[in-house]
Amino acid sequence: MASMTRTRSGTIPSMETSGHEFKDNTLIVVFGASGDLAKKKTYPALFGLYQMGYLPKDVHIVGYARTKMDQEEYLKRTTSYIKNPNNDPDVTAKIEEFKKLSSYVSGNYDDSASFQNLARHMEAIEKSYKSRGVNRLFYLALPPSVFVPVSKYVKECCYSTDGANRIIVEKPFGKDLQSCRDLLSSLKESWKEEETYRIDHYLGKEMVKNLLVLRFANVAMGAAWDKHSISNVQISFKEPFGTEGRGGYFDEFGIIRDILQNHLLQVLSILTMERPVSFSSEDIRDEKVKVLRAIPPIKREDVLLGQYVGANGKPGYLDDDTVPKDSVCPTFAATTLWINNERWEGVPFILKAGKALNEAKVEIRMQFKDVTQGIFKDISRNELVIRIQPSEAVYLKLNTKTPGYAFRAIPTEMDLTYKRRFTDTKIPEAYEALILDAIKGDHSNFVRDDELDVAWKIFTPILHWIDGKEGPRPKPSPYPYGSRGPKQLDSFIEKLGYKHSTKEDYSWPTTNVSSL
Repeated sequence: MASMTRTRSGTIPSMETSGHEFKDNTLIVVFGASGDLAKKKTYPALFGLYQMGYLPKDVHIVGYARTKMDQEEYLKRTTSYIKNPNNDPDVTAKIEEFKKLSSYVSGNYDDSASFQNLARHMEAIEKSYKSRGVNRLFYLALPPSVFVPVSKYVKECCYSTDGANRIIVEKPFGKDLQSCRDLLSSLKESWKEEETYRIDHYLGKEMVKNLLVLRFANVAMGAAWDKHSISNVQISFKEPFGTEGRGGYFDEFGIIRDILQNHLLQVLSILTMERPVSFSSEDIRDEKVKVLRAIPPIKREDVLLGQYVGANGKPGYLDDDTVPKDSVCPTFAATTLWINNERWEGVPFILKAGKALNEAKVEIRMQFKDVTQGIFKDISRNELVIRIQPSEAVYLKLNTKTPGYAFRAIPTEMDLTYKRRFTDTKIPEAYEALILDAIKGDHSNFVRDDELDVAWKIFTPILHWIDGKEGPRPKPSPYPYGSRGPKQLDSFIEKLGYKHSTKEDYSWPTTNVSSL
């Protein structure tokens, strides 16, 4: 039988048109090349794109930092976190090829002469390009304290005049509404909004990107996606480890600035926004801003704070030598957000994040309302769970008849675990996906300036309360290292309408990644 060619289905035309893509004559400059973020995330992501053939033709990567080191030390640092667990010779060969694409320049972040030296280094590389029109992508893997001088000197000294320029900026974008506005204003003095890519790596995660398709490509999902069907929503982030000697940085920002105000709020905005006119970047971001504007500032009574203490042989937060001994910085927070629009009015959205908890997990849990009473007694609620990490999955918990002669309802699930269903697919790392988007000129998964502004409006009042700017600082509730969080957590979410499973003791199926 002759083989049949399957037509391409499921295309999204409005996503296929994006900005100007860097296809050749491209330099990528990584500022902060000697730091943890660069070696653990940025360079492995760049290698992943190179390995898959997604970097522009004849690309060159320039690392820049204050650290003085030779080429050998630079290459050792920037490839130390590239994964090759089985010592695959093909991967080893690719790593060696990747090294040849990269060079290093040392310099300061606050003087023009250092950036002029970087510009000369870049121009020397670009002389080998056969055609005019040089593209430059600047990646700031840096603390926010140097964002402004670096962006200023890059524009003055390193800006391509005969090609396109883009700048990628890492979070945090300020510490509250005013500091965010100051930072945005300073960056805008040098860079246009269309040249700026503010990265929140959660927007590059596969399941977060999948939310758009799950919601708007499935009538069955969309029909129940509102206050008439949904009782409550939880968006949870759990880490099984504490600050591990890095508490000095964490104590300055806290769990809300670190996780809730950016990562989890981004997830919330995509989960709850209205259908966009198209899937072009601006149409998507318009809808995200619209739903965020419908969320009032969080009230103090809608907040639960915690701080982990030593247990199970593990040290407490205050046992970390880098943390002030009298710190009341929360390492756990649960906040309730309300969306005052026609679709979501009255539905509580509970954002939870914590360190030193009982497991590693990021998930969305949407619990539906009770079925009409009269036929069933003590029947479990439906739940839709979207596992963002680890082991990406979508579960729909529903009730079904017990197999056999008995006529009873029991909870079960429809299970879409990605590693089981899509066995031959490599799910890209979030940073790989986002750097590729920046190369393509696609802003869809980056944070716009007005989006940042409205996000900080939601969180700034409680942050000022926690920081002690409006009276005494609240004292977080202690919780043992390795627990689920403060003991008040169950009552906090139950008062918002969440119902635990019935006495059948239903639990979601767990996937042992090592067995896949």
